[in-house]
Amino acid sequence: MTEDSKEREILIAMRKVLSAVIRDITPAPGTRHPLSDQTIQDVRVCLGLITARERELAEAAGIKPERPYYADEKTTAAVVPIDQIGRSKASEED
Repeated sequence: MTEDSKEREILIAMRKVLSAVIRDITPAPGTRHPLSDQTIQDVRVCLGLITARERELAEAAGIKPERPYYADEKTTAAVVPIDQIGRSKASEED
């Protein structure tokens, strides 16, 4: 295992743990958060640093950065049925 892949694994684990902690302690709407404002800001900074380093490692390895998407988001690729590939009907009649 290379140094970069080990670092990437550590960053992924840290991001997952921080995200899980945030989910676990998120209060119901309208109630006060148990963490101080400074702690919340520090967690945001940590997640930002993790993301920035993951991006640097991906760029150095030539990996296209992963981008989150919504399930109902329209994809940029279109599926074309195989029977529609080839010449159009108009050009076949000529």
